[in-house]
Amino acid sequence: MKNKTYDALKYIAQVFLPALTVFVGVVLKCFNCSFTDIVITIMTAFDAFLGSALMISNANYNKKEGN
Repeated sequence: MKNKTYDALKYIAQVFLPALTVFVGVVLKCFNCSFTDIVITIMTAFDAFLGSALMISNANYNKKEGN
């Protein structure tokens, strides 16, 4: 994975998705949507998956570079 790609995905996982999840949760609660908890759970699970995949990629890169 290129450095630019990694940095973009890291920003998405650490900043954008958590903020988007909170925003979506608040908006859905305001409209009393019955499926709010399901949407928030799925979004959080996806963010956790992306963060884990990036951490594995980072660990493999550091191992390869000898860090």
